[in-house]
Order: sequence, then structure tokens, then C-alpha cells
Amino acid sequence: MSAMKLEHDLWVLVADGEKALFLRNEGDALYPNFQVVREVHHDNPSTHEQGTDRPGRLNDGVGEHRSAVAETDWHQLEKERFADEIANRLYKLAHKGTFQKIVLVAQPQVLGEMRKKLHKEVSDRVVGEVAKTLTNHTVPEIEKILAAA
Repeated sequence: MSAMKLEHDLWVLVADGEKALFLRNEGDALYPNFQVVREVHHDNPSTHEQGTDRPGRLNDGVGEHRSAVAETDWHQLEKERFADEIANRLYKLAHKGTFQKIVLVAQPQVLGEMRKKLHKEVSDRVVGEVAKTLTNHTVPEIEKILAAA
């Protein structure tokens, strides 16, 4: 696999369901130097801290038979909302001409949700995607991982 070309002024979004880093390469393809442009945090407690209702039950019709209804995964819903928020933020930045090329690096589920929500103006500027969770890595570690991707 060939290494990803991390050219000068390339933007990189590193996200999961609770944190997003907007990075810009101030270096070049040989010596990337990512600088944090913006960091966004989203409070997303676990499902049991967000929802207090017990799972529901449905009557299946005549008789005594009842079926359980799956509990809502509030934590996953918040991840999807955050992906939507990030997609909207990327659209505003792209519309202003803030970046010309971007690489999306996100947890696989978050990347999938973002991909669905990206405006054409943003998706036309996406030059690479990496389905990994890198939000807890340092910026130099992210540089090395992407250079090897």
C-alpha cells in the first residue's frame, strides 16, 4: 500500500463520537507538521446515564404473548448527532473556502455517519479516509500513522 500524500495546506479531521480535531498540515509531504486549528468536545455519557426508562413491551395481539422492545441506545444516537454537527461544520468551512483538500479519520461508525451527511461541496474535497480511532493519539503520532497509511 502506498503512503498517503500529506501535502502542504491539507486539512485532516480526526474524530470519534465525542471529540473532533481539525488539523492543517503546515509542513509538506515529506515532513508533515500538523497544527490544531480547532478542537471540539461533545459530552456523551453512556446510555444508562442518559436514559432512565426500562425497555418497553408490546402486545402481539390476542392472548397473553408480549414482546420486548429494545432499549434506545442514547449513546449511539449522540454519536450520530455529533457526526451530523461535524458534517455541518465542514460544510460551512468548505463553503467559505477555508480548505481545498481534507482527509477524514474517524471511528468506523462515525465515519459512516459523517459520510452520509456530507454536503457535495465537502465530499468533493475529500482526498482520503481512514477508519480508525485516533483522537487519543498525540498530533505527532497522528502524523506518523497517516504518513504510513
